[in-house]
Amino acid sequence: MTIRRVRTVDGLAGPVGPFSQAVVANGFVYTSGQIPAGVDGSIPSDFEEQLEATLQNLRTLLDGVGSGLDHVVKVNGYLTDAADLEAYNRIYVRWFGEHLPARTTVGVSLWGVALELECVAVLKDEADD
Repeated sequence: MTIRRVRTVDGLAGPVGPFSQAVVANGFVYTSGQIPAGVDGSIPSDFEEQLEATLQNLRTLLDGVGSGLDHVVKVNGYLTDAADLEAYNRIYVRWFGEHLPARTTVGVSLWGVALELECVAVLKDEADD
């Protein structure tokens, strides 16, 4: 088995701790939790803007390792406010479209952001299209 640990990819802020932002193993991509931080460290204040930035970061990471949002099989979402669930669902479906992966969403306490997303995806060359 080949395991590739990806600390970061172009277009993302570097990780804030001792971890890889993605690990590629056996045709799967396992991402660490992505937050709405820009390359410059900025974080939008509004939940919807934070969600858009987080999904963009997730897409950048997946694209950077040879996958994509349309190859995601599972998403774990962590929200700090249950009142944001409607906006989360509305924006989420716009990004994933007909490629809706399995999903778990839970309420949590986070450090300075309203949400965090992680996922499991397949590599593009491993997927059956």
